Amino acid sequence: MTETLYDKVGGEEAIAKVVDYFYHELVLKDETVNQFFENTDMEKQRRHQTKFISFALGGPNQYSGQSMAKAHEGMNLQPEHFQAIVNHLHDALAHFGVNESDIDTALTKVATLKDDIIYK
Repeated sequence: MTETLYDKVGGEEAIAKVVDYFYHELVLKDETVNQFFENTDMEKQRRHQTKFISFALGGPNQYSGQSMAKAHEGMNLQPEHFQAIVNHLHDALAHFGVNESDIDTALTKVATLKDDIIYK
């Protein structure tokens, strides 16, 4: 049986730590994207993002939030905003010791969502 990336990085508890670091240390300090979170309940956002990333990495499907297109509706995110978030996710995963090959796998999955996120 092949170990999922979700298991390899340590499951939901480890992913929650990555998500906390991702938002607190990277995204919310980045003036190119932090304005998109000004009116966001960050505790709720962290919970949703943890479940979403867990699922994206091969964990159980506990994500029950809006579709990506619906969640980003009216935000008019541009490619540079999407790329900034991808870069922050890369850095958060690397910060917690995830190897580059596994980070590439995770970011490839995230990239499939780009068309549902930008220009909405």
